[in-house]
Amino acid sequence: MGSTTPAIQGGASRQRDTRRRGAVVAALMLAMALAALDATIVSTAVPQIVGDLGGFSVFSWLFSGYLLAVTVTLPVYGKLSDTFGRKPVLVAGAAVFLLGSLLCAGAWNMGALIAFRIVQGLGGGALQGTVQTLAADLYPLSERPKIQSKLSTVWAVSAVAGPGLGGVLAAYADWRWIFLINLPIGAAALWLIVRHLHEPEREVTAHARVDWAGALAVFACGGVLLTALVQGGVAWPWLSTPSLALFGTGLALVAVVVAVERRAAAPIIPGWVWRRRTIAAVNLALGALGLLMVAPAVFLPTYAQSVLGLAPVAAGFVLSVWTLSWPLSAALSQHVYRRIGFRDTALLGIGLATLVLCAFPFLPYPGSWWQPTLLMLLLGGALGLFQLPLIVGVQSTVGWSERGTTTASVLFCRQTGQTLGASLFGAVANGVLADRLGGAGDLDSVTRALDAGTAPEATRRAIAAAVHAVYLGAAGAAALAFLVLLSVAPRQFPVLDD
Repeated sequence: MGSTTPAIQGGASRQRDTRRRGAVVAALMLAMALAALDATIVSTAVPQIVGDLGGFSVFSWLFSGYLLAVTVTLPVYGKLSDTFGRKPVLVAGAAVFLLGSLLCAGAWNMGALIAFRIVQGLGGGALQGTVQTLAADLYPLSERPKIQSKLSTVWAVSAVAGPGLGGVLAAYADWRWIFLINLPIGAAALWLIVRHLHEPEREVTAHARVDWAGALAVFACGGVLLTALVQGGVAWPWLSTPSLALFGTGLALVAVVVAVERRAAAPIIPGWVWRRRTIAAVNLALGALGLLMVAPAVFLPTYAQSVLGLAPVAAGFVLSVWTLSWPLSAALSQHVYRRIGFRDTALLGIGLATLVLCAFPFLPYPGSWWQPTLLMLLLGGALGLFQLPLIVGVQSTVGWSERGTTTASVLFCRQTGQTLGASLFGAVANGVLADRLGGAGDLDSVTRALDAGTAPEATRRAIAAAVHAVYLGAAGAAALAFLVLLSVAPRQFPVLDD
């Protein structure tokens, strides 16, 4: 009897650990859903918000302010999680996010709402980065594809469902519920983290002091440069005084960041992030991924409505099908990279994605809805085969004390790529439209004219040409990612033992 007691106790302990880990995973999925939802949920509620608060001329900052705050805080939270642990960073970030949500629900004018959205983003950066890092901490290499595919599914479904949910809440309740709905979900995630996440205690030594000067420099530099990219060509012309001033200030701040980080004992963005071939290659490749994702995410709904003549719901379906194939492909990618390695699996995925993106401009005009839908299904499958092996692979090349910084650098590059892609492809689309229509209008004004039923057939063809040009640009970004992996990344990632 005595010999079986330890086995029984050991089995009970393993069951408790399994339940505890399951509770933490549920919290991570809730946190990931919040971060993804709030990037898109406001979009369809803008008319109600503007009607209530005014401020139509600056409403775009409801999106830009949130995304900028998320992006520029990612490196800071990554370093903090390596220094003090994941749990305090995630708890603090969730608390800031919920505070921002509560403040947004009580906003009295557009300026206050934008400011509170930035507060939300300051917490959202902790949610996005720390969730991905914790997923790698909780699971050994053999099981990481499973949890990462779950998080990818949650992110994709939440991002696509966000506009629909925001529209329903604004139409049938009140736009303030868009933010109030975060409170119970976030509180549940916070409670699960506090109760069930137990990290081993780690001594914070003198050399682990936080580089606050570097954090401030990174925050300022990223904020200025991303603002220049987001607002350039929208709020002011690219070669205008505000645009040139922001880019000049941003470049000067880059020099400040380099000088501060070189002197810091524990820099926010350590030099090894770019000196190690594997991490540098993954950063650049996922930056290209962020850039190319803009083509379908931003321009495909316009194409589906303006060229194919689909209703908004049907146009949303054409885009959303990649949220079905992407997570499925990501979950199955482990069977490929265990045979041929992380790099070659990613090369296979991005190579297929390049072919799919190149195929889009060859679709017939006006075509049928199933043609871009099929391409999006294939694109999602290709990108799932590309992204997840790189994230799992790069996280497996570092130990616990470097994993937060590494994950944050990867996510920062992807977010920055998306910001650059929105500006670059917006300029490409507007340039093609100007050429086809004799210099009249941009994509926004032309699509509004189509919605009003006042635009001729030539305009629809011009929109098709503009979106085709954007997809070719996205194919170029995919080809760039392929070349970076082929020339910079080692064929076999230097994976550490679990």
